[in-house]
Amino acid sequence: MQWLKLVFLSSALLLTACVSAPPAHDYSAFRSADPHSILVLPPINNSVEVVAQYSLMSQVAGPIAESGYYVFPVTLVEQTFRSNGLTEATDIHAAPFEKVREIFGADTALYMTIEEYGTSYVVLSSETAVSVSATLVDLRSGAVLWQHKARASSAENRGNSGGGLIGMLVEAAVNQILESITDKGFDIAAISANRLLYSESHNGLLYGPRSPKYGQPVVSETKK
Repeated sequence: MQWLKLVFLSSALLLTACVSAPPAHDYSAFRSADPHSILVLPPINNSVEVVAQYSLMSQVAGPIAESGYYVFPVTLVEQTFRSNGLTEATDIHAAPFEKVREIFGADTALYMTIEEYGTSYVVLSSETAVSVSATLVDLRSGAVLWQHKARASSAENRGNSGGGLIGMLVEAAVNQILESITDKGFDIAAISANRLLYSESHNGLLYGPRSPKYGQPVVSETKK
């Protein structure tokens, strides 16, 4: 039954391809630039939630610092941009990188875009989700050192209630109300920020000079 063996082999290869991790980021430019500091710019908010920008900004310094970099205080950064006449994230992102380096003296700048933020309800389910993309730019040369995107959702580990159709409808409505009232987006933004930036996450930042693992391969590089 040679044909049957071929079917099983093809199925196994297909299954392996489906569950394998996405390819690791090319860190060659990042490693060569060897930045020591990161300036986090106010993110562009493409979601409908006005609090999204402030929620994410309050969460990103942690994983960057834990990865071994000096992070410029985000409040001070925003105030400095305002003092220079830049109040909108789109205008800040469009500012010449040379000017940004002149003002702050940072090695790199992190440009982020919020694609999704908040609680949504779709008939039988509801979730609070945060989706963010990011680009790290070398302010000394303008070169892109790293790009990544991450998403987190409150529905990821939620099991089936087992209460049938009515139970699913009730559960979805209750989850939507609770997550809206408690600002679940703030907690989910923290998860998304860690997945996006933390060196221990797949395709996260390299270990910075303040990390005891400085110079070592990151998680995604060891799993090629």
